[in-house]
Amino acid sequence: MKTLTPEVSGILDKLYNLRGEDSVILVEMEKQKNKAEETKERTTNEKKNLQQKISELEKLHEELDEQGEKLKEVLSGINRDDYKTVLDRLRIDFNPKALVDKLDHSLPKTIDTVKDDTKKAEDELVKVEEEMNNAITTIEELGIRKDAALSNQEKLNEYFELALTGRINITRDSITSLLEQFSFTEEEQREAAKLLMFPEDALFTYDEKIKAKEKTGKSIGEVIAEAKTASIEEPQVREEKIEFEKPSQEEIKEEINTYDPKEEMIETLKKAGIDYLDFNPKEIDELLANFDVNTVEQNIELINKKGLGLDIFNGHITLMYDGELEEKIELLVNSGKELIDLYLNPTVLEKYTKDALKNRMNEIKNNGLDLKEVPLMAY
Repeated sequence: MKTLTPEVSGILDKLYNLRGEDSVILVEMEKQKNKAEETKERTTNEKKNLQQKISELEKLHEELDEQGEKLKEVLSGINRDDYKTVLDRLRIDFNPKALVDKLDHSLPKTIDTVKDDTKKAEDELVKVEEEMNNAITTIEELGIRKDAALSNQEKLNEYFELALTGRINITRDSITSLLEQFSFTEEEQREAAKLLMFPEDALFTYDEKIKAKEKTGKSIGEVIAEAKTASIEEPQVREEKIEFEKPSQEEIKEEINTYDPKEEMIETLKKAGIDYLDFNPKEIDELLANFDVNTVEQNIELINKKGLGLDIFNGHITLMYDGELEEKIELLVNSGKELIDLYLNPTVLEKYTKDALKNRMNEIKNNGLDLKEVPLMAY
């Protein structure tokens, strides 16, 4: 019978999260929808203001052009000498010709400035309308995607109910194709399909824990979060004092000569509660080729400490010997990402070095986007 190991628990954490209202997929969609609606409201107001500004600038252009010509015509018809006595006596500095010259010189520049301001406002309007239309499209698409996600969620819940009552008669392909819609890896799909098609103690034990905690009024997400942060009780082992004979120098030399790095790797994983057989031969060879006991132990401890679940290494073996793993996790968490985001999208931790990740995050910010709002799958 399959027991509730950390790896199996990790798969069930992910599945049960997707079953509830606080499904990471539905939550992310709601975030995107709220952001799109805020963008739509903002750009709608900006569009209205820009249209009004353009209208006012066009009116100003028309008045400057029309009134400027009239004023030049009037001034050109005035001979200062006809009013010389009055102007001099009252000390009025009035020179029609000089004013006409000033109009000829300054008015075209002023009109050009108004034209430039109008062009800038029109260009900005095009951008705002494009942003507004994209937001409207996003809202519509999210509505369709949410309907599909809810339909997939309903089907997943149906499969669970059948499995828990011993009445499931669904094909493996039906389950894996459904889980593929939730971005499960092939390995996760196979493991989850086994749990549902051949329900054993692990599934029933987990389900009982979830239902017991749900009675407190907490959501599935809250229950899972508590489960992940709760300490795992280690079995009590009775200590016995055993005396060993001191090995001879020849025995020490023999032990050194027969050192097997693969055995050390297997033993290191075993101490952490990881069965090396959970990985395929290619992954084992890759880990062995890059194995450093200190780095591997530190990364396993880091993943446990963060409550991410050791199954994050399945299909992502490079994370186990990544010397920059902690720094990359901190970069993403400090940018506003939740640990569940990293659990569901560990590929981003493999894809980038620490410096490359910093550069990618800077690119996103330079494009005017909020790192917290951009999903990891877009990195």
